[in-house]
Amino acid sequence: MGVVVEGGSLEKTWMVEARGHARHRLLFRHYGRKRKIDVAIFRPLHLAPAERAVIVQTALRYVGKEYSYFKILLHLADWLLQGAYVFRRLGGGINDYPICSWLVAQAYAKAGETFGVPPGAATPDDIWDFVTTHPEKYQMVRPLGALAAIRRNSASTWS
Repeated sequence: MGVVVEGGSLEKTWMVEARGHARHRLLFRHYGRKRKIDVAIFRPLHLAPAERAVIVQTALRYVGKEYSYFKILLHLADWLLQGAYVFRRLGGGINDYPICSWLVAQAYAKAGETFGVPPGAATPDDIWDFVTTHPEKYQMVRPLGALAAIRRNSASTWS
């Protein structure tokens, strides 16, 4: 899960994601060659340029930060409580260590946007459920599937 921070053609789209540590990378270079990884891309429809800038700046601030395996354990503990937002809320002081959904939810929260749950509680499933059930807020740019199947000379662009 990541945030597109610079749009353009598929080959020139930059993203920020938290995997091992937060990284800034070319989307297609990393995911376009891996046939076993499915990717979907959604575009928020009603963000002002200033809101988009806040999301991008917030996501970029996490680049280089170590991944929080401890937060994964907090998610597991809350899952054992049937999804209650208890341990993740108590562990909120570890915000310098992102995980994938947390990075996305926090970046959007800085712009006043949420995915139907508190940003610290957002899971990849929460974000997926929200963007797929709110077409008035999010447009699917690429359906879930392997980017490797997309021809490299794709003219698709977004920003």
